[in-house]
Amino acid sequence: MNAERYSAVTESTTSPENPDNKHLTPFVTEDPKGADVYSQPQSRGDLVNALNEAELRRVIDTIPALAWSSHSDGSVDFVNQRWTGYTGLSPEESYGWGWKAAIHPDDLPALAGRWEAISDVNTARECEVRLRRSDGVFRWFSLRREPLHDESRALVRWYGTAADIEDRKQTETLRAAENRTLEMIANGANLSDVLNNLCAAIDDQASATSFVCLMDRDGAQLSPIAGPHVPPAFARTITTWPIGPNRGSCGTAAFTKERVIIPDISDDPRWPDDARGLALNHGVCAAWSEPLISTSGEVLGTFCISYSEPRTPGGSDLELIEAAGHIARIAIERQRSQEALGTALDEIKNSEAKLRKVIDAIPTLAWCNLPDGPNEFLNKRWHDFTGLSPEESHGWGWQAAFHPEDLPRLMDKWRELLATGEPGEIEARLRRHDGVFRWFLIRVEPLRDETGKIIRWYGTSTDIEILKQTEEKLREDERELRRITDAIPQTIVVLDPSGAPLYANQATLDYTGLTAEDVLAPRFRERIFHPDDLERLRDERKAALARGLPFEVEQRALRKDGRYRWFLIRYNPYRDEQGTVVRWYATGTDIDDRVRAEERTRNENLALREQIDRESMFEDIVGSSDALRKVLRQVAKVAPSDSTVLILGETGTGKELIARAIHKRSNRAERAFIGVNCAAIPPSLIASELFGHEKGAFTGATQRRLGRFESANGGTIFLDEVGDLPPEIQIALLRALQEHEIERVGNNKSIPVDVRVLAATHRDLNTLVADGKFRQDLLYRLNVVPIQMPSLRERAYDIPLLVEYFIGRFGKKAGKKFKTIDKKIIKLFEAYQWPGNIRELQNVIERAVILSDGDTFSVDETWLRREASRFAGQTVALNSALLLQEKEMIEAALAECRGRVSGPTGAAAKLGLPTRTLDSKIKRLGIDKYRFKVSNTG
Repeated sequence: MNAERYSAVTESTTSPENPDNKHLTPFVTEDPKGADVYSQPQSRGDLVNALNEAELRRVIDTIPALAWSSHSDGSVDFVNQRWTGYTGLSPEESYGWGWKAAIHPDDLPALAGRWEAISDVNTARECEVRLRRSDGVFRWFSLRREPLHDESRALVRWYGTAADIEDRKQTETLRAAENRTLEMIANGANLSDVLNNLCAAIDDQASATSFVCLMDRDGAQLSPIAGPHVPPAFARTITTWPIGPNRGSCGTAAFTKERVIIPDISDDPRWPDDARGLALNHGVCAAWSEPLISTSGEVLGTFCISYSEPRTPGGSDLELIEAAGHIARIAIERQRSQEALGTALDEIKNSEAKLRKVIDAIPTLAWCNLPDGPNEFLNKRWHDFTGLSPEESHGWGWQAAFHPEDLPRLMDKWRELLATGEPGEIEARLRRHDGVFRWFLIRVEPLRDETGKIIRWYGTSTDIEILKQTEEKLREDERELRRITDAIPQTIVVLDPSGAPLYANQATLDYTGLTAEDVLAPRFRERIFHPDDLERLRDERKAALARGLPFEVEQRALRKDGRYRWFLIRYNPYRDEQGTVVRWYATGTDIDDRVRAEERTRNENLALREQIDRESMFEDIVGSSDALRKVLRQVAKVAPSDSTVLILGETGTGKELIARAIHKRSNRAERAFIGVNCAAIPPSLIASELFGHEKGAFTGATQRRLGRFESANGGTIFLDEVGDLPPEIQIALLRALQEHEIERVGNNKSIPVDVRVLAATHRDLNTLVADGKFRQDLLYRLNVVPIQMPSLRERAYDIPLLVEYFIGRFGKKAGKKFKTIDKKIIKLFEAYQWPGNIRELQNVIERAVILSDGDTFSVDETWLRREASRFAGQTVALNSALLLQEKEMIEAALAECRGRVSGPTGAAAKLGLPTRTLDSKIKRLGIDKYRFKVSNTG
């Protein structure tokens, strides 16, 4: 944006043609302090908040318009992203006078002449031109530029925007074409001139070549009647053109009475091979034809739009060809009606009786009135329909056939036509002979003599009751649909073809807490759907809407209480008679419970797979000693309850096996059993492992993850080595035990959980509490039912059974079978102290199975000799390392708390220690807590 400082202000400018048009007009200002500001001059309102250049760029790039700035001579020096995205021109290609490449060649001279001729540089200017889109298609835009002056009112630069008015221009073009067509018909122009004028307007709007063909009297061939830009040689070759299947776009449309779209003539089987080269040689590469069908179902002809390159129509293209076909049909029908009336008027000169016969034969209600208004003649169909005799309807008696509510309006219109002498039409209800009223479209035309004096009025009345009923039924259907959808306890939203919401039923409003006006407001979807789901499904939804086929998505919707719930949203299109999607109906089904159950099942399965992959220390509880029997009796008693159990014992005594036994005998046996080794998880990750985390909660958290507590919801979680939990995790665990709630890392919302907690440790938790390393209140919560696991030394009676069990297990795995066991081995095992308990016994037997030869099981006695002095020399070093680590943790906490020890923000609370315990440790480790107060001041 060069070196200048930019600011922008939204200025609402309106015009009769575009009352809702908004332009964003940027202004350059410079703050006295040199800061970038987003403002407007004092005469246009209060100054807005300051924005830096980068922020301003983003604002300009996101405004719903093409924006640019230029020097005072008109050379461009900035374009926003919407300009480059629409035109396909890079900023460099657009700078200077390069922007002219995007202007339609026919519009460029007028644009340049208009803007270069501006002498008054104090006011804004607007101009309508066609801009080329990146795919080569031109669309109409309204260009507006605003001048910027310095303090001396000298022109400094121009700022401008471009707003897309293609739809408006198309509507204006069609309206003007229809008005011009009706005007030409009223002025007596021949049908060819009328249709040529219509084709010329369509060609200018669509940048294409259009033409109209009429059906011959036999209904077998078409002949072009209008098409001012159709090459004469091509027009001659298609005169005449047979109708039938696969006879090009026009022949096929006339045959099937349906619109035919041929995007590429070169390979479309509906274009006959004998005429394919002919069309391509004349530059006709794509053709779209609309059949012109009269109200009686007769094919009058076809309206065709052709292009010089292959092309598939969009929604606006289909609307254009349909509207153009409608206008052409009106012109042909009116021309034929006038021809019929003209023929009748010519014949009246020869015989009034003959004219009456002709009018009676016309398949419509026809009549003739005198110049001043009273009726002179009504045809037989009129009398048959109304049941009124010629005498009863003569003069002004025909008024008795019209509905009393419509008669005043009808007479006012009739008097207006009598006064102006102009043709006209009006809708009114006519009473049938059985008393039933039906809607009719009444058209009236004056007949003039050679001097221009009106000598008769001729008119027709066309039954439009079905059309009226259809319109009313559509309105009633819509009202009824709204009443029905409001009564359905399922969320329903009605969308337009692009996917923008039009209506939401009461269930949707009740769920979201929004109003019907909120549904129509911008960013409705952003207000109710989870941002992650919007980003994930944006392209998928857009593509599905473009396909026009039913589809469904799963995403989270925000409830009025602030919680998101999963919904299955099914989209179903509603099409009109032409097969065009006019509405989308989206229904939402709450599947939150199902999704969470599936997610929980996936996590349970994951935990189960992890557990299966990890070789279990035991496959069953083996032994019959009194010590083991005592434990099993405790398991049988505590298992049916939901009480927390603390399993104590040395390493390798089978604490996890006992925990599994409790779970299998509990009421939660059908749900997950999740085991967590607290000592094996790094302190920085244990919170995420236990309680889960949200996406972006920390580096590497690329997606949301459920923790072990949520995975175990409804089941059991086993916290092994619970004595090794960090202090901050102990607090979170205490809350989970007390409140049955957890919080994911990165989220402060509480999540209820129903989990039975089993904990185990080989450490003395009372000693840890005394040392300030374990919370006393947490110990109380865990130690509801303690179970003390006996060591293998206390279960010497079980050693022979365990040996036999492990030999069978590992022998089967190794493919070996032992017939005898050396009795000295059993005695050796019973005499050994087994510091590693059953785990050590398991390892010794597995090693012996692998190394033993023959069918006799034997063990090397040296494997069981204690090396008491092996680690003695390392004790001091280990103690020193632990003390050093403890000192560093305390100093880090003091530094963070600025030397404060007690209180909720003190180091003691942060470390989870009593204040007195922390004070004694500070003294024992020689830490100067006052230096942390000094280092954090000043």
